[in-house]
Amino acid sequence: MTVHPSLQNYADAWTHSVEAIAELVQPLVEGEWNRATPCPAWSVRDVVSHVIGVETEMLGDPRPIHTLPRDLYHVTNDFARYMEMQVDVRRHHTAPEMTSELEYTLIRRARQLRNETRSPDTMVRAPLGAEQTLELAMRMRAFDVWVHEQDLRVALNRPGNLDSPGAQIVRDVLLEALPKVVAKDAGAPPGSAVVIDVHGPVEFLRTVRVNADGRGSVDGAPSLGPIVTLALDWETYYRLACGRVRPAAVADRVKVDGDQELAAAILRAFAVTP
Repeated sequence: MTVHPSLQNYADAWTHSVEAIAELVQPLVEGEWNRATPCPAWSVRDVVSHVIGVETEMLGDPRPIHTLPRDLYHVTNDFARYMEMQVDVRRHHTAPEMTSELEYTLIRRARQLRNETRSPDTMVRAPLGAEQTLELAMRMRAFDVWVHEQDLRVALNRPGNLDSPGAQIVRDVLLEALPKVVAKDAGAPPGSAVVIDVHGPVEFLRTVRVNADGRGSVDGAPSLGPIVTLALDWETYYRLACGRVRPAAVADRVKVDGDQELAAAILRAFAVTP
């Protein structure tokens, strides 16, 4: 493997998740591809189409020339429109077409990763014509495919891999978003601290501290007097943070101590993925 050491974790996590996805969908019969997933408005076929589409773009393939139907009401902004293109263009593909394209795409991407010699700060293509570093691109691919693996597992009733390498990356990405959720979006007061206590396959305790200027930061030290403590299991945490479920639907799985109004505001702002 020639990939830069700082990219290795992302490459390994991506490989683990995409191989799990391929294994999950290989035996599916035609009707199972239409099952709804927790990813809003997307079926099993749509999620796999999205994975294929983004990976082909990482390979540098041209995007499809395709006009979206006008009745896709879940497509509400340019980012969603960009992502939907690769999905909608495959909506009438058969199960064998889906599995063969997925397999071929993953073979090409695995080869690309094996031969990857670029430095982590190399600028590469990003959605909507933007650019991002190779390190960020690979980190977000590892994040994305793990979340979509879980979407498929829920849809197909095949739970697993909640503690896989991808889960650790998803945890880290979601934790980076917590200061904004608590301090800016939920408006926790200056000088306050909010504790997030997560148990289950992935366990962690983090304190979000809001300084005198209203800026948030996160650390692993417990707070002696938090204004709010949220205790929940890892599956509920990632599903809330990735917009897979609304707070009201999992209220029985979130234990709230402290300021109930602020806790509700934090949970309303919890979803951080587009």
